[in-house]
Amino acid sequence: MERRLVFAIAALAVLALSTQILVWVFAPRETQSAFVGPPRSDYTLSGFSIDALDAQGQHSFSVAGPRLVRRAEDASIFVTTPDYTILDNGGHTWKGTSESAWVDRNGSVMKLEGKVDMHRLPGPGTPPAQLLTSDLTVTSPGKGQVLSSAQGKTMQTAALATITEPGHIVRGVGMQADLGLKTVQFLSNVHWTLLPANHANP
Repeated sequence: MERRLVFAIAALAVLALSTQILVWVFAPRETQSAFVGPPRSDYTLSGFSIDALDAQGQHSFSVAGPRLVRRAEDASIFVTTPDYTILDNGGHTWKGTSESAWVDRNGSVMKLEGKVDMHRLPGPGTPPAQLLTSDLTVTSPGKGQVLSSAQGKTMQTAALATITEPGHIVRGVGMQADLGLKTVQFLSNVHWTLLPANHANP
C-alpha cells in the first residue's frame, strides 16, 4: 500500500512538472518595448546665426543663438535662447528674445516658446514698441497662398500679452496681430492705460 502511494505521488509530481514545462515552452513571450528617446537630429550647430527667406524669396527672419538642432524626422529646427530679428511688411524691424524657438522646414512658422520680449525699432513715422508675452507663434505667408497686398506676417498667442507704445499700454489675454494689415486684436480681459506725455519710451 505504501509503495502504491509513493508511486502515485511520484506520478503526480512528474505530471505537474511536465505541465509546468509545457506552459513555459508554449507561453507567448512579452516583447521588449522599443526605446523611445528624443527626436534624432541630422546635425547640431553651436554659436550660429541664420537668415531665412519666405516662399516669395523675401527676408523672413534672422536668428542667432548658442545651439541649434535640426530634426531628422521633419527637417524642423529647435533653437535654445535665440536672439531674432523679424521684418514686417512695412520693413520695420522687430528684435527679440525667448527661452527657445521652433521653426518649421519652410521657415514660414516660428514658435517662440517661454517668455517672449520683442521690440520694434523706431523709424521715420514709426514709434518704438514693446511686446511682452509667452509662447508666441509668428507665421509668414506660405507658398501659393492667395493674400491681399497688405496681408503679411501674423503673430498670435493664447497667453497674456502687453504692448507698450508712447502714450499708452494695452494688455489682454490672447492676442492676434497682422503685421501687414497693422491690426491687433486682444481676445479677453483687455485693459488700456494712458501714459503721461513725458513717460519714457519702451
